[in-house]
Amino acid sequence: MAIKVLGIHHHAVRIDNSGQPLEAVRDFYTNILGLGADETRPNVPGVPGWWINIGPSQQIHLMGGDFPSPLVKVPGQDPVAPHVALAVESIAEVKAELERRGVHYWTLSGVAGPDTEQVFVRDPCGNMIEMQQRSM
Repeated sequence: MAIKVLGIHHHAVRIDNSGQPLEAVRDFYTNILGLGADETRPNVPGVPGWWINIGPSQQIHLMGGDFPSPLVKVPGQDPVAPHVALAVESIAEVKAELERRGVHYWTLSGVAGPDTEQVFVRDPCGNMIEMQQRSM
């Protein structure tokens, strides 16, 4: 049985390697593109940035700081690396299906919010995909 994906949750973009000041990047997304910043983004130590809203339930995550980030526990598993995040119906079902199929994954809890668990996988080409249960 396939994982039940509900839609795009966010697209994560690195913003520190271009030489542009972080505020110039925020200004581009908010003032030029006309998108609003989500003021509820938690403070993630060592990862400055913003969550930019696109409609009621999708975002672009602008993430700065050093790379790899301080959130890395194992080489190659940096949740701040560029990725697409999918909203899913159930994180428990995602983990069960990945285990059933023998797909390697790793998790991170409590960073995007106190009750949030994120599941990360890589596709066959190495692109990182995050899955996060959509909060109702």
